[in-house]
Amino acid sequence: MTPTRTSSPVLIVGTGLLGTSVGLGLRRLGVDVLLRDASPVALGLAADYGAGRIATAPTAAEAAPEDVPRIVVVCVPPDVAGQVAAEQLQAWPDAIVTDVTSVKAAPLAEIRAAGIDISRYVGSHPMAGRETGGPLAGRADLFVGRPWVIATHETTTVAALQEVEGLALDLGASIETMTAEEHDDAVALISHVPQLLSTAMAERLLDDEQGAAALAGGGLRDVTRIAASDPTLWSQILAATGPRVARILRLLAADLEGLADALDDIEQPGARRIVAEHMLAGNEGVARIPGKHGTRRTFVSVTVMLDDTPGQLALLFKDIGDAEINVEDFAFEHSPGANLGLASIAVVPEVRQKLLDKLDETGWRVAQ
Repeated sequence: MTPTRTSSPVLIVGTGLLGTSVGLGLRRLGVDVLLRDASPVALGLAADYGAGRIATAPTAAEAAPEDVPRIVVVCVPPDVAGQVAAEQLQAWPDAIVTDVTSVKAAPLAEIRAAGIDISRYVGSHPMAGRETGGPLAGRADLFVGRPWVIATHETTTVAALQEVEGLALDLGASIETMTAEEHDDAVALISHVPQLLSTAMAERLLDDEQGAAALAGGGLRDVTRIAASDPTLWSQILAATGPRVARILRLLAADLEGLADALDDIEQPGARRIVAEHMLAGNEGVARIPGKHGTRRTFVSVTVMLDDTPGQLALLFKDIGDAEINVEDFAFEHSPGANLGLASIAVVPEVRQKLLDKLDETGWRVAQ
């Protein structure tokens, strides 16, 4: 059995996407996992899919020794995360408790307000997810290679920190340590605001009376992809980080207002400069987003047209591999109304010509 930093058993409270994924990942390593959920259906599905066994004892006083957890992972919606974490701290007086909700300051404040010792509590947040939720969406490898934020506070103990870090590392994540306030500021910018921008753009499509959406390409799909997220969950998240998100939205609104004024009369002095400077600032901003292996290296893309027949992608990658060219990133888009797809192959700039030569040699059609 693979050695782990996480001691058995682990209690997971909440068997949605994250809870089930934590359970599946730990069970793959041989860790004993107990499951609890207010929904019998979700709980039964998570257990049936192998995420752990159903917990029967609600407190340490009622549990057999082998059912007393060393660590409790709270995987419930953000509006109840603090309450449930506080309940688990009281139910299991020797356990370390973490929650994995996407807001950290509110649960910590709620536990403090309840007068409970927070030395055994360490909030955390795996920066991983999927567009679908629930136990059926759970994956054992969901956290592999993803950042996992550990939100420390002034009374965090070394033992508690080590337990939560060990859990994250066992699941294949990389550790990032910050305070709850720092975490919430960060995710407001890189997660919560993008969600609202995607939602706002998708909402504009409701005014599309000419069928413009039928012409949509990759740009619109990229911008609106996360607009299909769960409205209830996001209402809970945004309720906990509202002022942080509102501040960034107002800055964005000012940027957009300036752009709109410039575009209203592009011939006015300085209008083109305003547009160009915003575009350049966007280029600089996107360059700050870490890419492969956490680097900020710039890649170039080559788009290849593929027939909609079996084996085309496999053949394309074989030809690229035969040329000893490393693919840094990949995206695929179906062409509306045609039996072909567009594969975007990202490579480092210095091998772009080599890739084009190989594609020409092997008969692939490159989109110009």
